[in-house]
Amino acid sequence: MIQYFARYHDRLLTAFGQHILLLLLTMFFSILIAAILALALHRAGPAAERTALRIAGIVYTIPSLALFALLIPVLGLGMRTAICVLVLYNQFLLLRNILAGFNAVAPSLIEAGCGMGMTWFEIIIFVKLPLSLPMIIAGIRLAVVSTIGIGAIAAVINAGGIGAVLFDGLRTNNAVKIIWGALLCALLALAANAALLRLEIFARKTSNN
Repeated sequence: MIQYFARYHDRLLTAFGQHILLLLLTMFFSILIAAILALALHRAGPAAERTALRIAGIVYTIPSLALFALLIPVLGLGMRTAICVLVLYNQFLLLRNILAGFNAVAPSLIEAGCGMGMTWFEIIIFVKLPLSLPMIIAGIRLAVVSTIGIGAIAAVINAGGIGAVLFDGLRTNNAVKIIWGALLCALLALAANAALLRLEIFARKTSNN
């Protein structure tokens, strides 16, 4: 294990860097799209929210390899296709938590905001968003861990990342590569989960004060 890292650390670090890039790009587009959709759905009402969550839930149940295969004829192989698939998966996790956070805000606080002359958008930004932040961060945490895991599978469509090391080890029956690939993926997921969990706890304490 140590000898392999000493000899091929550049390859492992390159794969690790590719995986982080895939994660960052995916989460940027996932959060951006989910935020826009959540605002539109919340404005449209509960029926629109339920319908959208059902559709997102159906997409989330589709096996990743099947979804990759569906998009390859359109987008081709590589990181672009992987990002699109991962963004689609993340919409269920993000939308569910954003909308649940918005809907959990006490009606009395909304009424108080309206009494102060706030517009609908101002109530979202200054009332609902701060109070629902812990739940939103929880959704982001789940999406990040999911992206790290499914992102490893994206190596089968030449998206690079840690999965490339893992699948190369499986293809060549190289146990060291398999262990390093699994270890790096697990360490990244654990570190991201721990960091975002701390942020979630901090946001919960802040919102309760």
